[in-house]
Parts: sequence; C-alpha cells; structure tokens
Amino acid sequence: PRYRPDWASLDSRPLPAWYDRAKVGVFVHWGVFSVPAWGSEWFWWHWQGQHDAAYERFVRRRFPPGTTYAEFAPRFTAHDFQPRQWAQLFQRAGARYVVLTTKHHEGFTNWHSPASWNWNSVDTGPHRDLVGELGEALRESNLRYGLYYSLMEWFNPFYLADKQNDFKTQSFILRKTMPELYYLVLKYKPDVIWSDGDWEAPDSYWNSTSFLAWLYNDSPVKDTVVVNDRWGRGCSCHHGGFYNCADKFRPGTLPDHKWEMCSSLDRRSWGYRSNMSLPEVMDEMSMIEELVQTVSLGGNYLLNVGPTKEGVIAPIFQERLLALGRWLETNGEAIYESQPWRVQVENTTDTVWYTSKGPVVFAIFLLWPRDSVLHLSSPIPCPDTQVTLLGFAGTLKWQKQPGTGMLITLPYMLPSPLPPQSGWAVKLEGVK
Repeated sequence: PRYRPDWASLDSRPLPAWYDRAKVGVFVHWGVFSVPAWGSEWFWWHWQGQHDAAYERFVRRRFPPGTTYAEFAPRFTAHDFQPRQWAQLFQRAGARYVVLTTKHHEGFTNWHSPASWNWNSVDTGPHRDLVGELGEALRESNLRYGLYYSLMEWFNPFYLADKQNDFKTQSFILRKTMPELYYLVLKYKPDVIWSDGDWEAPDSYWNSTSFLAWLYNDSPVKDTVVVNDRWGRGCSCHHGGFYNCADKFRPGTLPDHKWEMCSSLDRRSWGYRSNMSLPEVMDEMSMIEELVQTVSLGGNYLLNVGPTKEGVIAPIFQERLLALGRWLETNGEAIYESQPWRVQVENTTDTVWYTSKGPVVFAIFLLWPRDSVLHLSSPIPCPDTQVTLLGFAGTLKWQKQPGTGMLITLPYMLPSPLPPQSGWAVKLEGVK
C-alpha cells in the first residue's frame, strides 16, 4: 500500500520484523560537546542559553577569555577513532544495531552536510565523514545502522526566527532539516531514524508526515527502516514506529505497542564527561536488570556510550559492554527473537522475569536463591516438563509446588564471599 502523509495511514505500517527480533542496540552520543566534556551534551545550552553559573565558571577557568562554542570544533579531532574497533566492540557486546548521533541540538553534523557549511566534521575538526566511516565498519560486522538526528538547533538563526513567528514560518525546515534528512537517507541508507529535538513545535512545522510518507513509499530503505516517535509536540508515545515515550522510560506493565528503552552507562550524561566517577557508571547488575525487564515487557534495550573528542570509548564503558556481551553469549537464547509471555514478572517478586519463544518459556532470575531452589509460581508444569539452565549441561530436577507452580533444584554453587554475577535463565519446555 502507499502511505498517505497523515498519522492514521503512517501508523498502520507494520514495523519491519528485524527490529523486534534484535532486542539489543548501542547508542553513541558524539559531537563538539565531547570537547568541553563536562556537565552533559547540553553544554552549549546550559552555558549560553541558560547562563548557568557553574558552566560559565568552568569556561572561565579552562579557556581563554571570549572563547566561543564554535572554537571547540577544531579540537573535536577524532584522532584515535577506529570505526572497525568500535564495530568489533559493539558486536562483542551482543548489540544487533547501533545508533549514532549524526547531529545533536548544537547543529554540528558528523558528515559533510551541504546545509551546514563549515559546521561539520569534514570542513573542521576531524576532517572525516564520521557517519559514513562508522556505517561501513558496522555493515562489515553485520550490524544494523541507525542515525540519530535532532530536528531542532538551539542557536540556528533560521530556527530562532521560525520560533519567534510561533512556527508559522518554515525557513529552518526548508533550508536545513528537510535537506539533511533526505540526504542522510539517500546517502547512508539507515536501518533506523532516531528523531529527537521535536518538542517545541507541532509535527506540521517539522513536515514529519510528508517526510515519513516518502520514507515508507519511495526511499531506498522503505521496506527495512524503522523510526521512533519524536516527530513533533505530542507525538511521543502516540505516533511513529516504535515508542521511546521518554528517556529511560520504564512502562511497569506490558505496553500494547513496540517500544524501546534508551539508557546510558554514565548515569548523569549521554555525552562523555572527563570528570565522570566510578559510582556514576552503571554496574553490570543494573545493566542486566534493565535489559531483562525491558525485553520481558516487549521492549528493545538501547544502551548509550559517549566517546571522547579523540574517538576513544572509555575503558570502563568497554568493560561494561563486554560484560553484557558475555552474559548474552550464555543467555541470549532467552533474549533475542523472544516474545513476552502471558506473565511478564513473577507476582511474588520482581527478581524473576519471563520471556518465551513459541511453546518454550524462559524464566530469568536476577538473584541466586539461597538454598539453590528456584520457586516459580506462574508456569504450570506437566509430567513431561523439561528444565535446563542456559550455559549448564544436563537437565535439572524439579517438582510440582503445592498449589501452583514448581520448585527447581539448581546446580550447587561454591560459596564465595562475592555475590555471583547477575542473571541466569532456566528454559522450561512443556509448561503452560
């Protein structure tokens, strides 16, 4: 069918199946904000939009008087950026797709945008097409490639003029947003368009529906591309492909629409901060917990890292990503291509979550039970029920629990002063 440029028609498009199967992605926030590397990726806005005293003090202390934000761009060097190494890391992390910021609200583009003269990564800074180089490396590694794009720009004079006119004019859209979006799609053929920066104006200002109709009907990625829900004030959680709803969104119960939880390893920022401390970095257990809860409730998990201005992913981020990958190597069968089960979380505890694949049910438990006996009250076993622990050879003994459910005897674990790693999955065959 051809889609019309209205939400009723666009929202009827089925989501390409690869996205729901993928479950796990990596988000990358990288741009000129990686140069001050302080506070957050909203540095320019806090400094010169809000005149936040802490940011003004930071610039006074670190940079010569009269420094402008534009002067940070040449220092965004990407000297150590090795796209193949990134792709390898993301693959080892168990990600099936990667989303890169092509342009954040600062307006600097990580490719040679004809509509962003001298404020892009080819004319200044790295003198490289970062979007193109990463895309090539990811595709060599069989990872899908998503492009984050901010529709707005804080200090673009055309945007500010449109805003002044209550968004009744569209100079910014016609000169900047639309040319860039079409260019990105035609040149890089993304698998995801992760839109952002939409909240100040309605979708009619952004021309969202006509762009999406072209994307779904005539673009080179019309059959494979997926988009999120940030296409204008009030669209979030209502219109688009998958829903983000809000950053770090946790629905609590099973939503009736495909969604994604985006989270960041640095709990306080999406961009790199040079003063980040260890307690501010998500630990392995929290990361696995977020992933398990998200997938049980039918979501995808998009985990963010912010590289340095040189293009280095901090070793602590690499360590966390590799830990996630090791966990998925053992337990991925319960995650990838799974579906929510009739029960998503055990009603007696929030440490046991369920996924399913056809008739097979997986119970993922986040804490190892003290007596090594796992109590599950939701599955209804039958005499032929078989139970295995992912990553462990052989079947496990189980018995029917008085009332409902089952008791599963887990393998004996050696006592250790340290709590064991987080999250194990039992595979239940022949339960209802």
